Amino acid sequence: MPTAVRIRRTGGPEVMELAEVEVGDPGPGELLVDVAAAGVNYIDTYHRSGLYPLELPVSLGQEGAGTVAAVGEGVTEFKPGDRVAWQSQHGSYATQVRVRARVAVPVPDGVSDEVAAAVLLQGGTAHYLTRSTYEVKAGDDVLVHAAAGGTGLLLTQLIKAHGDRVIGTVSTEEKAKLAREAGADDVIRYDQVDFAEETRKLTGGEGVAVVYDGVGKNTFDGSLASLRVRGTLVLFGASSGPVPPVDPMALSRAGSVFLTRPTGVHYHRTREELTWRASEVFQSVVDGSLKIRIGHRYPLAEAGQAHEDLHARRTSGKILLIP
Repeated sequence: MPTAVRIRRTGGPEVMELAEVEVGDPGPGELLVDVAAAGVNYIDTYHRSGLYPLELPVSLGQEGAGTVAAVGEGVTEFKPGDRVAWQSQHGSYATQVRVRARVAVPVPDGVSDEVAAAVLLQGGTAHYLTRSTYEVKAGDDVLVHAAAGGTGLLLTQLIKAHGDRVIGTVSTEEKAKLAREAGADDVIRYDQVDFAEETRKLTGGEGVAVVYDGVGKNTFDGSLASLRVRGTLVLFGASSGPVPPVDPMALSRAGSVFLTRPTGVHYHRTREELTWRASEVFQSVVDGSLKIRIGHRYPLAEAGQAHEDLHARRTSGKILLIP
């Protein structure tokens, strides 16, 4: 019988349990998929903690890759045996899951199941952040927080592909090395220096055109202070906690800067947009211009440990659960 990581109440990693589940046949517009790998993302911790409430009990996980076992009525794009990846599908921490065909994309030859599960959500996020939320332009100075994390490494590579300068923040020398290998021009140890002051020094007092901030509470004020006049703060996550209410005048005092809080659902509004972003990300993997670092792999039964390690910043690159 299939198994999945479930929660019956919200809380810390201890509320997660591996349980047998009844998956059933795929319904209209659905795929039944044997999961090869599931991606672990910060949004999963928000669901587990209750920051983003879900109806309980619920199986966790949003992203994965595997092989189609069966298709439901009306599905014409996929057939049994096809390799697919997906995001935005609850219950992906599992051995088998029903996936809406509209959120699934084909995995091309040259991309393994593990890499597909590792790159789709974070790669798609990095794509819309750099191509649509704020379109990076040649000559921009860019600050990327958590530059050695899964999304940070991808952001750095995509930004460098445009010839821009990347300043990355990290917490350890090991992570600094990873950020530099991904292309970061300058790396700031935020545990040792004030990153906003250091960013100003590195940009001759000007500040950066854009800050990509997935950390949230602990970095928000410093991110504002790192921007140039009319710069843009892209707040796309809250790994340190949600940002308190903001006085709009703070944006004026920072230099008439822009603040946006993008989320994936608004950048994948159509099937065409989803497949466009996914195909460009996968093509970058195939041609070698985008390197995917899978930092840690855990069995499903150790999903709680994966969340603990993510919270404690003991990880770098992408975390996967391997059924």
